[in-house]
Amino acid sequence: MDAPAQSSATPLRLTDILHPVIAGLVSVIVNYGGTFILVFQAAKVAGLSPELTSSWVWAVSIGVGLSGLALSWYSREPVITAWSTPAAAFLVTALASVPYSEAIGAYLLSAAGFVVLGLSGCFERLVRVVPGGIAAGLLAGILLQFGIGAFASLSVDPSLAGLLIAAYVAFKRFTARYAVVAILLLGLGYLLLQGQVGLTTLRLEFASPVFTAPTFSLNAALSVALPLFLITLTGQYMPGMLVLRNDGFKTSANPIVAVTGMGSLLMAPFGSHAFNIAAITAAICTGKEAHENPDKRWVAGIAAGVCYILVGVFGVTLASVFMALPGTFITTLAGLALLGTIGASLASALADARSRESALITFLAAAANISLLGIGGAFWGLVIGLLAHVVLNGRLPGLRGASR
Repeated sequence: MDAPAQSSATPLRLTDILHPVIAGLVSVIVNYGGTFILVFQAAKVAGLSPELTSSWVWAVSIGVGLSGLALSWYSREPVITAWSTPAAAFLVTALASVPYSEAIGAYLLSAAGFVVLGLSGCFERLVRVVPGGIAAGLLAGILLQFGIGAFASLSVDPSLAGLLIAAYVAFKRFTARYAVVAILLLGLGYLLLQGQVGLTTLRLEFASPVFTAPTFSLNAALSVALPLFLITLTGQYMPGMLVLRNDGFKTSANPIVAVTGMGSLLMAPFGSHAFNIAAITAAICTGKEAHENPDKRWVAGIAAGVCYILVGVFGVTLASVFMALPGTFITTLAGLALLGTIGASLASALADARSRESALITFLAAAANISLLGIGGAFWGLVIGLLAHVVLNGRLPGLRGASR
């Protein structure tokens, strides 16, 4: 992995820590509150016991936390990791017909594939061939639904969404740096006063990891391992690395893929399906909202990692706390926290007149969230954008510098 930049060696002050820590916390809340229900749904489909479900929560949370913390600390860049959301959605149906021990074996095969991919160096060369305008258009398209969702929440809960939106605009006018911090605290205070957070039945309990011996079958390899690998590669790793690149971070993709792949390999027998570099929640931590100075944003990766580890230690309990937050709050908070990134991505995508058309096509294709052959919209948006770029410009930038 690239060595830490010299400029990041400057001492951290309290003001340098506050905003990245809040960004890391928001990303964790959005992740658990927005997508973790898929894990519980998949566990229910598979008929898992409460103990095995708790072990799954423990394994994926601890794995995500440790890998993100380690990668962010070493690289001094905000390398935010997360579980594979599209893979969890896929498992909601896949686990219905595959024995759990065979699913564990499939997790191991998929994770081993990422270790090999990371060590081979192929993925980094693939990331570097994507033009900057295409990458920015892809990110803007992926995030557009979250920005729209923030304002669509006005139809669901006008008082809560209206309060958060009005407060965000007001804080942006008078103290832009504290806008996301302010709406997070304001929203939580409002929910507590309104009694909209039901935590009375929750008990704080430690999670106990449960080891499941893997078994291997051709059916599980083809119906679970291969789709899991492809879905995670195209739906998480590619857009996740483009998020980092879009905000100016240059850490090589190879160690990220290898480390998260190795972590997934170690945690798979305890139930973790896959974890990887994050995309949507990473954007909360890699942009200016986390800190004006890019050299300070790595703290967000540390904060997110610590939060994930805490959730993992207490298993289902703290995950349920995040999931107890109203969907409107999660949706509005995520959308507002990502507004700056959406705007900067659109500006970057349309800045170069030579690639503007292909970047716009990428943005619209990604925003359409196309789903074909079981593969999600991020992949198809990238493919369509690259094809458009080749047709309009005659070629891609090439692989120059990939080995440097």
